[in-house]
Amino acid sequence: MELTELLSKARAGDGEAFRALVQPHRTELLVHCYRMLGSLQDAEDALQDTLLDAWRAIGGFEQRSSIRTWLYRIATNRCLNARRASSRRQAKEWSIPQVDPPEPTRLGEVVWLEPFPDALLDVPLGPEARFEQAESISLAFITALQTLPPRQVAVLVLRDVLGFHADEVADMLDATVDSVTSALKRARATLARQPTPSRVAEDAVVARFARAWEAADLDALVDLLTDDVFISMPPVPFEYVGREPAAAFCGRIFGAGRRFDLVPTRANGQPAFGAYLRGADGIGHGTGLYVLTLAGARISAMTAFEKGVLTRFGLPRSLPVSQR
Repeated sequence: MELTELLSKARAGDGEAFRALVQPHRTELLVHCYRMLGSLQDAEDALQDTLLDAWRAIGGFEQRSSIRTWLYRIATNRCLNARRASSRRQAKEWSIPQVDPPEPTRLGEVVWLEPFPDALLDVPLGPEARFEQAESISLAFITALQTLPPRQVAVLVLRDVLGFHADEVADMLDATVDSVTSALKRARATLARQPTPSRVAEDAVVARFARAWEAADLDALVDLLTDDVFISMPPVPFEYVGREPAAAFCGRIFGAGRRFDLVPTRANGQPAFGAYLRGADGIGHGTGLYVLTLAGARISAMTAFEKGVLTRFGLPRSLPVSQR
């Protein structure tokens, strides 16, 4: 069915025609909302609200832009409203039983950060985009976006990641081209370009990490870390910066005979692992998801997310230890 016919049917209230119109754009809109909000759960909520708003407004769609651009306008403004709301996920207290964490180097602010499965990342970037796909979805970039004012985030993502023209962005935000240009300049100056996640020797580094973590070999693990390695664990705000604090933290995790099995996956264009604590019952109990950031042949950051995200990556909540 041609676009014109689908649009005509959707305007007349045909739900199936509307779904056919928006379906090709669902995944990229989800990724857009995630970049804006930093939380997959919040992004999914924003996407549902976007599609509901679009359904309600499709009768008035005048085709002054493409369906895709129109949907991005709705999604961006939905995300801006969410960014301005005060209901973002709050920090949580440390809750790992029988593990007393060392004093953190600092407390993180972006406690609502969640990982994004690589399986959902096959989305287009515009020809004028300034970022590569891996760079534009990395945890470092997503975290940095969360520190910018909402309007600057919207402008930066729409212009530099998705490659929309300044006049298109101005129309989406009901702003002037001059104000969009000014916001983009401020966002670029504040953000600074994040380094592209390294894929050099990735397989070897990841394999060494898995061996060291599963064996609780602290020396081998520390040998893999950069001097300024950064460990975080949202929504717990504790952050550890540098080899010595990182070693102290990992040593506490391995303490009391705690041993883990790791199941590889990928998140945010980066290597990741589902972590399973070996139990006396012969079951590996899911404890969370580790996402690694590499710098050459070393690990420059590890972000540990809660076990609730495992199922989003197709990973079980538990597994028999004998299978590993």
